[in-house]
Amino acid sequence: MVADPPRGDPKGFEAAEPTGNGAPTLLPKEDPDPAGGRCCGSRERVRRCLRANLLVLLTVAAVVAGVALGLGVSGAGGALALGPARLAAFAFPGELLLRLLKMIILPLVVCSLIGGASSLDSSALGRLGAWALLFFLVTTLLASALGVGLALALRPGATFAAINASVGATGAEEEAPSKEVLDSFLDLVRNIFPSNLVSAAFSSYSTVYESRWINGTKVKVPVGDEVDSMNILGLVVFAIIFGVALQKLGPEGELLIRFFNSFNDATMVLVSWIMCSATLPLMMKCVEERNGVAKHISRFILPIGATVNMDGAALFQCVAAVFIAQLNQQPLDFVKIITILVTATASSVGAAGIPSGGVLTLAIILEAVNLPVHDISLILAVDWLVDRSCTVLNVEGDAFGAGLLQNYMDRAEMRSSVPELIQVKSEMPLAPLPAPTEEGNPLLKHRLGSAGDADPCEKESVM
Repeated sequence: MVADPPRGDPKGFEAAEPTGNGAPTLLPKEDPDPAGGRCCGSRERVRRCLRANLLVLLTVAAVVAGVALGLGVSGAGGALALGPARLAAFAFPGELLLRLLKMIILPLVVCSLIGGASSLDSSALGRLGAWALLFFLVTTLLASALGVGLALALRPGATFAAINASVGATGAEEEAPSKEVLDSFLDLVRNIFPSNLVSAAFSSYSTVYESRWINGTKVKVPVGDEVDSMNILGLVVFAIIFGVALQKLGPEGELLIRFFNSFNDATMVLVSWIMCSATLPLMMKCVEERNGVAKHISRFILPIGATVNMDGAALFQCVAAVFIAQLNQQPLDFVKIITILVTATASSVGAAGIPSGGVLTLAIILEAVNLPVHDISLILAVDWLVDRSCTVLNVEGDAFGAGLLQNYMDRAEMRSSVPELIQVKSEMPLAPLPAPTEEGNPLLKHRLGSAGDADPCEKESVM
């Protein structure tokens, strides 16, 4: 018998000459260069780590490069020395990214909500929607109250009251008519029910004011106008209603449900290509894979929470409003504090999910309590940092709400699956039991004869 040449074993052993019974002997495999193997392994681990965190490293490098470039431009004379043409060239890549993200908002929100709402039965949809709205409302109110309380206790604007004159001089030349609180709420309700679904994709309703002279008196007249802003609330309401309608169709609507689910999956892939750190798709992936939340719950709750549950924005807007009031040395009574709470909660609903979106809705609160709107420029200076903290709070609130609702649905299903003991009473009379047979019955025994039969009178029953 000719033995095969020794072959290397992947587990660190080497096959030697076979023994007398034909079984090969395994000898430890000698590593010619153990230090080189460890070095290659370390290099491979570093390469894998760099590949996994490439986006974070590139983001940090871009931030450092942007700060250095901005400081260099500021030292060279600022925007005036650079010129508007060069400024537009520098802003062009960021503008493209924002345009791509705005483009993907419409299919992402609509398709995910339609797929999530159509995957739920009617009773679960009603319970889930009611608890979700209650949770979002309570957490937003708590965030607003926390912001007002902290701002009143810490008084961040009191120390800056000395510079109020220099700051307030800018923009004081022209004062726009303040927006009424009632008009803000009416605009919110109007946007929930859009008159044109196509126009809701790129415009929303907003009340503006015109100054007119009536009987020799200058009055402020509200006029409805369409502003260039996507009506997210109207699209959310339409998507939920349309998803419920598809679920009611049963098998006839199954084709459209599969279409929107596939469209949503394709949109998620497109979002990952555009920006891997987009909050909504990444949040869906985390709560589904790591927290064990069902897909039909996460895809129904998280898009609504990303639009409605703006805890960070509400807290930030309340703090900013109290800060501006203290900066201008304007006292806040109980009515104004309640107005700030309610307006911050309402204005954070449907706030634009774009950078500096909370600053835009802050103007509604300032106008509601008659505070100078031009002081928003002070908030813009630190918004790049505050906006990221608000995003963390918003994402945490949405994910926590999805986990709570998943727990609620699990408990509800567990209670419904427990069998109940029901006493059934039959109206028909019970049929008589058949007479017991003697053969094989151990309960009827008495002196049996040779043939196995006994006299009926001599049989005894242990019953």
